[in-house]
Amino acid sequence: MIRAKAINHLGIAVKSIEAHHDYYVNTLGAVYESTEVVPDQKVRVGFYKVGAPGSEVRLELLEPTSDDSPISAFLEKRGEGLHHVAYTVDDIAQRLAELKAAGVRLIDETPRKGAHHTLIAFLHPKATAGILTELTEPQG
Repeated sequence: MIRAKAINHLGIAVKSIEAHHDYYVNTLGAVYESTEVVPDQKVRVGFYKVGAPGSEVRLELLEPTSDDSPISAFLEKRGEGLHHVAYTVDDIAQRLAELKAAGVRLIDETPRKGAHHTLIAFLHPKATAGILTELTEPQG
């Protein structure tokens, strides 16, 4: 069982964060937080928040930093759009062990470093109703 505490963020694949910045800030009314490069995943991530204080949802715009980035492959195959839904969990390693024992198809069997000081792991879309699912555990 995942035991999701909340939706942590929605990951949106884009060719260029800058090209979409005005839409998210000026049209949607999102608050821009920052941009971070995650070298292990070959991606640049732009962080935006939408919603009322206390009930905000984070949007992560995912821009590939190289042609062999998983986001580059996603963009080639599907174009820009929703890439994944991320859920906050406690004890991500335990969640993964439980899911593996239950026969859930995983992309990551052990957590790895993610953006915003988190540990992350992905579940295969074939096990999650066709939606790439990320588990995330904040660190510190």
